[in-house]
Amino acid sequence: MPIKEEIEAALRSAFAVEQLKVEDVSEAHRGHTGFREGGETHFDVAITAQDFAGMSRVAKHRAMHSALGAELIGRIHALSLDITP
Repeated sequence: MPIKEEIEAALRSAFAVEQLKVEDVSEAHRGHTGFREGGETHFDVAITAQDFAGMSRVAKHRAMHSALGAELIGRIHALSLDITP
């Protein structure tokens, strides 16, 4: 399964997602550290879920990383997060 789909599945499983957009932006980072042929190294994620209401920015990021898990996070070089309740 592509990493993009793994990210989507993990987040939908962990949160009551209202909106979710996961974009593989790896090609924009060609030549940079962490880029691999075939992409799947750099992702932009925008998520809206009430689960994040009242959380600090750090708490939101920790919740996202926890939902994705160490194994999946370990295969991603860069992850940009836009998190809103």
